[in-house]
Amino acid sequence: MTDQARPATVEELKALAHPLRWRVLRLCLDHALTNQELSARLGVAPATVLRHVRALTKAGFLVAEPVRTGNRGAVERPYRSTRRTWRLGLESVEGDLTRQVDLALISAHRAEVVEAGPDAYRDVARGVLRLDKAAQEELKARLYALIEEFTDRATPDGEPLSYLWSLNARPHHRESSTRTP
Repeated sequence: MTDQARPATVEELKALAHPLRWRVLRLCLDHALTNQELSARLGVAPATVLRHVRALTKAGFLVAEPVRTGNRGAVERPYRSTRRTWRLGLESVEGDLTRQVDLALISAHRAEVVEAGPDAYRDVARGVLRLDKAAQEELKARLYALIEEFTDRATPDGEPLSYLWSLNARPHHRESSTRTP
């Protein structure tokens, strides 16, 4: 994989600005699923899923696999994730669009945590750092390298784990002095 993120287009950002679309991508990561299978897994109407599948396919995040025959003899079209979101730069020139994608990612991750249940917990960390731009870039590069290393070590019988890496600026608050003379 490359060390540099490819900037997302506005069309790609729009396609990723809904949490259900991130859930579809995650579900179609390990094996191809049909619209009906996705609908059942996500608990939403097939027409809703189809709308999201079409947007993801148009943006190149999902690819249609060859048609297959289902259990009842019906013709089905499965879809698989293309993994194009990996190292996709989510900066935007369209106002709030990047924020919408960030919130969709967080919402999708939350839904996966809830769906997995209380016994699925493995680890979590949250904290605050104060880093200059150079240190921020170093942190990102090292974390991506570490994630890539473990991605390359993935095994078919390994436990599927979900992670969310997010680095965000915090609002600046002026510290007021409470000392009295």
